[in-house]
Amino acid sequence: MVHRLERLVIRHTHRIPGPTGRAGEGAVAARRFDAALMSVGFKLSAELLAHLSGLSEDAVIETAARTLDTVREMVGDHVRHNVYFVDFPANVPDTFDFWMRCLADALADDATRASTLEQLSTGVVNLLTLPSYGNQPHTYAEMLAHHDELITAAGDRMTVLHLGGTLDAEITSLYLALAGSTTPLGEDGLCDLRDLAGHCADRPQPEKIPVRENRAVVNQARLMVGTGLLLDTVTDGLRLACALVGGDVTLQEPTRLRTLPRSVRRALLAALDAVVAAAPAKLADVHAHREMWKRLGERLHPHEYPQWPHAADVFAVARGEKTARSLDSRVEELLARGDTTTAVELLKAAPGKLFRSLDRLLRDSSTQEERDVIVVAAEQVVRDVSGRVLLSVRQHLHNREQETGEQRLFVNRLGRAWVTDDTRRPVFAPERERLIAALDAELRRRLPAADHLLIDPEVLDVALPLSGKATESGLGVLPRGSVSRVDGELLRFFVYWKQSERSTDYDLSAALLNADYSTASWLSYTNLRGVEGEHSGDITSAPDGASEFINLRLGAVRATCVVPQINIYSGEGFEEVEESFFGFMLREGEQKGRPFEPRTVRAKSGLRGPGRVALPLVFLRGSDGRWRAKWLHLYLKGTPSSNRVEGNRVTVATLLRGIVEREQLTVRYLTELMTGSATTVTAWDGKTVPAGPVTYIGLERPAGLHRQSRIVTPENLSDLIPA
Repeated sequence: MVHRLERLVIRHTHRIPGPTGRAGEGAVAARRFDAALMSVGFKLSAELLAHLSGLSEDAVIETAARTLDTVREMVGDHVRHNVYFVDFPANVPDTFDFWMRCLADALADDATRASTLEQLSTGVVNLLTLPSYGNQPHTYAEMLAHHDELITAAGDRMTVLHLGGTLDAEITSLYLALAGSTTPLGEDGLCDLRDLAGHCADRPQPEKIPVRENRAVVNQARLMVGTGLLLDTVTDGLRLACALVGGDVTLQEPTRLRTLPRSVRRALLAALDAVVAAAPAKLADVHAHREMWKRLGERLHPHEYPQWPHAADVFAVARGEKTARSLDSRVEELLARGDTTTAVELLKAAPGKLFRSLDRLLRDSSTQEERDVIVVAAEQVVRDVSGRVLLSVRQHLHNREQETGEQRLFVNRLGRAWVTDDTRRPVFAPERERLIAALDAELRRRLPAADHLLIDPEVLDVALPLSGKATESGLGVLPRGSVSRVDGELLRFFVYWKQSERSTDYDLSAALLNADYSTASWLSYTNLRGVEGEHSGDITSAPDGASEFINLRLGAVRATCVVPQINIYSGEGFEEVEESFFGFMLREGEQKGRPFEPRTVRAKSGLRGPGRVALPLVFLRGSDGRWRAKWLHLYLKGTPSSNRVEGNRVTVATLLRGIVEREQLTVRYLTELMTGSATTVTAWDGKTVPAGPVTYIGLERPAGLHRQSRIVTPENLSDLIPA
């Protein structure tokens, strides 16, 4: 467990908890450790190297073994990436010639000759029935023998690992950061928080836990050690019940509830009783999840505990035996009668709900007087709305000005995307501009003052992480909508998957689109080679894991957009396989090496979403001719089987038009708000480190910053989101 927690710290913070051990002459071992790290694109900071050099050789070797395992997994080097075509990207055959070769092999095989001839007589041959198609024709070692060593280039990725505090201090710090996050965590983040919460239940706790899912995970840990629960709504109790049985604490997916131990039932009912006793109006929240409350009541047996009558009221409301009108129902009734003014006055009691309803209220208002009432109400309660909601509304209102009214893009919390006609009436400019001004002023007030801002220009176009669900876990992964430069002559992206129980075939493809999002060409198992690049070959089953690659020469790409996509042709979904991830590498023209070289990996992203087609990101060529990556983290429903890049052209083009042209709130927006008259702003040049403390915002933490500096990188970017 301790080693797992140490791995969490390294993965989340890029810090190695201060290695301990007896003093000694560890300098030689430390340099070897550093060299081993550099082979996978990591490096020890000068401070960490010096610290390790003062320890015994055994202590350094033990630290190195644990750390190397962690960083190799971070970059995707913990598995063997074999390819179908042994010389890839050289000597990739023409698609038709390759298929004819597979057909000839099948005719030469006594076991398959008859069935192949029968298929030929019908005029249609199933490639999957040909014995040499889709199965690795060589071992991993044989593939490596066909490739030269990677030539080191200045552009190779080098992620610096820094010296952390003690393991206990680092674990506590990470726990406080995740538990107290102002934005929802992704699935992996919640899993990590669950591990940390159990370890830190009797340690310092965050002052606030604003995200309800986080609170459920923390409450689960507190319940296990007998600490008081943190419930202030009845829904907090339902989330906790789901957490206790390993269910979905977001309450978006069905959870199979089961009977809980008596001590747990008592604690949960006592907490619910206290919430309702203090604020009976909170019973109205039951309506949102009535059926789940009914099922939970069958397992908690509230009738056995007459000492908590208010808890019993929760289940009485769920069963319809007790009345508790919700705020939503009262608002809907007023709006149905056309009484917008009274509805807005009622919504002021729930400021967050008012702000999330602003678009609807404004577009449905028929008079200027009603619109003025809405805007004034928003200005009056803006201080009581969470920073994440303010930023979300700010982004929404800005895009309402840009939207054409033709198509509307939806992306749910799981990354499932779809497009529909936009039939909304407009939000008029005077109200929109007045609200944007109020939002900007409030956000500026909440952001911490900074005497000296040190900003890496490369971070300015990173989208604000308004939800951890808008990204995937991994290395170099940025929130949906983020844009980053692509520097290099060769772009190579890859997918790896390992099936759990059933034969599973994932197909890596690349759609090359014109400026109007029409298809220019593509690379896939149906088009292995083109002017732009090569496909590594189709692998159709992955009992021991499988990899596919696409190699692109960016200078030869004639299209404007390159859209990597992972299509599930057959077998297990992204959430069913044992493991699956996507990533991309960048190389200089003269760099050869193996198909997968960890030093050249710029990003590695998990694939764990719904649907049968994944769209991790898109590469875009700007008007200046330079390429940039824009992160999507989208999943399409697709078909149950046989998904292909050719069949997704219309859907992908429509989605891209919606998300590429949609403007995101970025780090640039917040840094502009943080810049006051007394603030010194310095662009980080990669060399000069200020002597005093700074607030540094960038993609990588520089070495040598003052110890009192505040450091914000993608690993803790959510720290910028005001509470």
